Amino acid sequence: MFQVIGGRAFPVARLFAPRCGVLVESVRGRKSRGDPPAKSKEGRIKVPPPVDPVEMVVLKERFTEYNLIMRALRLEFKEEVLRKKYEEETGSLAEERARQDAEEHQVLMAWNDAENLRMLKLRQLRVQKETEEAENRKREVILQREQEMRTFIQEKEREILQLQEEAQSFVTPENLDQRIEAALDRPRNYNYAIDREGRVVKRTVLD
Repeated sequence: MFQVIGGRAFPVARLFAPRCGVLVESVRGRKSRGDPPAKSKEGRIKVPPPVDPVEMVVLKERFTEYNLIMRALRLEFKEEVLRKKYEEETGSLAEERARQDAEEHQVLMAWNDAENLRMLKLRQLRVQKETEEAENRKREVILQREQEMRTFIQEKEREILQLQEEAQSFVTPENLDQRIEAALDRPRNYNYAIDREGRVVKRTVLD
């Protein structure tokens, strides 16, 4: 991958890279599983570092002591958690919590009853108000219909009276001769002209 140019390693990729581009250094990756060992490592034999027996004994004792201490702490914490859980479920804490729950339940039930009573009163007032409004509207409709009926009857009575008055001037077989004589005695001339204001401006003379 690398080539020696001028006595130093120079990446080949830099030779083919454009001048205006970004120069990226090539990095050698890890060896694959099938690559042979390096020539400098061919005869090397890996020997583990020497272990001091005294230090090994001390470390083993300390590690054992550490495990015992951690196990004791875990057991202590577990026992404390189980004891608290037992006291909460069956001990005095459970009784106290049950008493608090009962008191809280009573308080909530009392609040619920008061709220239900308040909502019942509001609902009764609303229903009563709606009933009164419906009765008032019904009464207004009845009064309006009665007023319309009275107006209609008065209008019809007025029309009847007007017809009765007009009927007095009707021509009947009984007064036919009398009306003919009256018309001959009072001739009327309808042959005339009027202006824009409706005034008679010209009338012809009857023969």
